[in-house]
Parts: sequence; structure tokens; C-alpha cells
Amino acid sequence: MLGAIIGDIVGSRFEFDRGNKSRDFKLFTSESDFTDDSVMTVAVAEALMDAGMDADEKTVKEHIIRSMKKWGQKYPHAGYGANFIYWVLSDDPEPYGSLGNGSGMRVSAAGWLYDTIERTREVARWTAEVTHNHPEGVKGAESTASAIFMARKGASLDEIRDYIVKEFGYDLSRTLDDIRPNYQHVEDCMHTMPEAFECFLEADSYESTLRNVMYIGGDTDTLCAIAGAIAEAKWGIPRGIDIDAYHYMPQEMVDVVMRFMEYNGGVYPDRYWGSGFDCPIWGEPKKDDE
Repeated sequence: MLGAIIGDIVGSRFEFDRGNKSRDFKLFTSESDFTDDSVMTVAVAEALMDAGMDADEKTVKEHIIRSMKKWGQKYPHAGYGANFIYWVLSDDPEPYGSLGNGSGMRVSAAGWLYDTIERTREVARWTAEVTHNHPEGVKGAESTASAIFMARKGASLDEIRDYIVKEFGYDLSRTLDDIRPNYQHVEDCMHTMPEAFECFLEADSYESTLRNVMYIGGDTDTLCAIAGAIAEAKWGIPRGIDIDAYHYMPQEMVDVVMRFMEYNGGVYPDRYWGSGFDCPIWGEPKKDDE
């Protein structure tokens, strides 16, 4: 799930079609920041850990609602959609039929925690349904978590592509060069998930996945969160990139990431320091070119 957060930070400064659709850019600058994608990724990860691996639907959803409201209220200006922030601040939150891409960007923890793809999809569906209970919103969460599960289990790119097409019906026949000319910022799952998958499927590393996102543009922080989460499971995160990213994350957010790594048995433990995966790098964001 760290791959989703880093993707969000990297993509944040190009959101709303602010980039020039190029793979040539600095991953981190003083303009980079985490957004709602990171906040909700952390919220879902914390909720799933608190609920426990074998929790039922009611328990999982109660924890997700509680955690998303807590983190959303803690960071209310992170860039949420109007309907979602209303949900966060409401006294009696109910799902509101969203088909937005928020369900896909926050689900990555579910792709890591469970032993079968069936359980992965079940829990991913629950993470969506508390707000994004439109079929397309649910599909966005399930497909993202499924790709993460398959990638961490060693599936090939072709196997992941075939499963996503067969199970979810997304059109993955277009290349990035096909998508790029007319693609713009859009926030629904139907015009985010296929593009995010293609950014991953045409990559050969975590970093090249993020650079593919900026090549096509669009809702870059969310595309990077989704594609980056899958790429992490496939290739891991280069140490320099993860170290840089910690400078942009509040310590309480990093604490959840580290807890998740311990809870999950250690994700790429050779890339972290000490017992408990303690990271020595907190503090102020980096400046340009540091």
C-alpha cells in the first residue's frame, strides 16, 4: 500500500491536467504533497488491521467507516469530492451510489492481506460499498485488489491482463499511445481503471509505471495510486524512492505504513531499517533539487 501513497504524492502536482504529458519529470519537488488518496489508503489499511483477518462484513464495514471518518476529519482539506467530504462529516453516513475512482485508489491494503483471491475480492468489495456502492465503483476496488494479489503471487503481466479482462470486462486493448492524445482528467472508474491498468501493464518497474501515468495525463494522483499499488506488488519500490517519499508524509501516516508492514509479515524487509521497520527519516518536506 506504500506504492499507492508514493504514487499519489508523485502524481499530485500534475492533477487537473497540469502536466505536459511527458515521462521526463522529477518524481518529487516542493510542490509534491499527499492528497485524499493517501489519507484514505491509510484509513482503509488501519481499518482492515483493526478488524482482523477473519472479520465478517459487518465488522469490516464498521471499522472502515470509523477509520475513514477519523482520518478524513483529521485531514479535511486533502482534496475530497463534495459527496465524500459530506459523508465524512455526516452523523449517519450511508453509501451514496458513487462510481468514482476513489474506491480503486484506497483499496490497496486488501490486495496484500489475504490468502485467496476470493477473500481479497470480498473484502475489497466491502471497502467500496460503504460509499461507492455503484457496480462500477465496486468493480474498481475489486479489480485493483485482484491485480495486487496476483502480482504479489508472481503472476505474469499477461496473466493479470487476461484476468482483469475476463472478470471485470475492462477494455485493455488500447496502448498508452492510443490513450494519450485525447485523455483528460476524469474521476469515474470507467475512464480511470483501464488507463491505470495499462500504465502498469506497459511498464517494467515501479518507477516506469508512474512515468507512464504522466505520459497520458488525467487524474494523475489517483492513476498513480492505483497503478503504483499494483507495481509495488510486482516489482517492489526502489529504496531511494521510498526514502524520499517519507519526507512528504506525516509521522502518524508513516506509523500506519510501518504497522502494516509488520502486520503483513514484512513487505520487502531488506529495504527498511531495524526491528519493526523503523524509518529514521521524519520531518520537513524536501526542497526543490535536494
